[in-house]
Amino acid sequence: MAQATPHTLPFRPALAHMRSQRIVEVAKVTSSHPGAISLCFGETDLPTATVVREAAEQAMREGKTTYADRRGIAPLRAAIQEYHHRTHGLDIDLDRISATSSGMTSIMIALQCLVEPGDNVVVVAPIWPNIVIAIEALGAEVRFVQLDAEQDRWSLDLSAVDASCDERTRAIFVASPGNPTGWTMTSDEQRELLDLARQHNTWIISDEVYNRLVYDGSFAAPSFLEVARDDDAVFVVQSFSKTWAMTGWRLGWLVHPAALAHQVGNLSAINSTGSATFVQHAGVAAIRQGEPFVGELMARCLDGRNMVDDALGRIARVSAPPVPASFYAFFRIDGVEDDLAYAKDLVARAGVGLAPGSAFGPGNEGWFRICFAQDPQRLATALDRLVAAI
Repeated sequence: MAQATPHTLPFRPALAHMRSQRIVEVAKVTSSHPGAISLCFGETDLPTATVVREAAEQAMREGKTTYADRRGIAPLRAAIQEYHHRTHGLDIDLDRISATSSGMTSIMIALQCLVEPGDNVVVVAPIWPNIVIAIEALGAEVRFVQLDAEQDRWSLDLSAVDASCDERTRAIFVASPGNPTGWTMTSDEQRELLDLARQHNTWIISDEVYNRLVYDGSFAAPSFLEVARDDDAVFVVQSFSKTWAMTGWRLGWLVHPAALAHQVGNLSAINSTGSATFVQHAGVAAIRQGEPFVGELMARCLDGRNMVDDALGRIARVSAPPVPASFYAFFRIDGVEDDLAYAKDLVARAGVGLAPGSAFGPGNEGWFRICFAQDPQRLATALDRLVAAI
């Protein structure tokens, strides 16, 4: 009897139908195009603050390179606790705080706590594609609820969320501020969504990783932690990647009900054995000494947002709702249907890489995301090219 070769052995059917990474497709084309400027990915070109890098170096010199507690080292969890008090005036019990090896790991842990094959998760879209892939990889169904882009602003129809929930809905996933739109919920909207989740006996997973990148003068965007009870069925996801430009460090945290501390710790150990110990010490420095850097990043983002607004406003074919938060602009080009092909064509014609809107869920064809947390001269060059090409 012939022995099966590895590539013919059976594997989970859900993996065969996982969505393609359309942002990565464009990024690959951009990287192979000489002189092209990539604005595909969600990161600034500012390096991580010196004080954070030095903290990691010092921790390594001191031999802090062994396993850490599966829910994070005590100094980091204490710093996160202080941070929530500073940003929102909250006193979060340490039993509710778990450090993870990234915001994405936090999302996976939350989903692994809740989702089984055959369940569904209601997802407010447009949304970062990895969220969708994670849900589908666990064998669950994604039910998209599309934001409306009417009257020049994004808004959420809560009745559509309500209609999408049923007895197999295990969570409502919402990112506020959102990627790619920058849409941000008010505290009243968060209360209404929380009440709806309670009615359906389902959880909320709130991705709040862009909560410091807001343009209305607030110190931070509203958080579900401000409106939820300590024991509410709410996970809040946070990350060091955006606020402190630590995308490559892989460090995040999760706020959860205290009753799930043991389960979250176990899942953290299974997923990644936690973030590197010296990286966690760098995270302490980011929270306690990184505010000057946050101010520098915000200044760059504000300049970038203004530059993008000015450039896109000069193109009659473009519709671009205002950006209240995050470091992205999400805009539509009239007449474009195949946004992936158009994004690749922009690389060839203009030497600029953008994320295609269809990457962020169905209904976003003809839209594009641009990351404007860039060096002003580099961004200006890219925008000049785009205006000419579009």
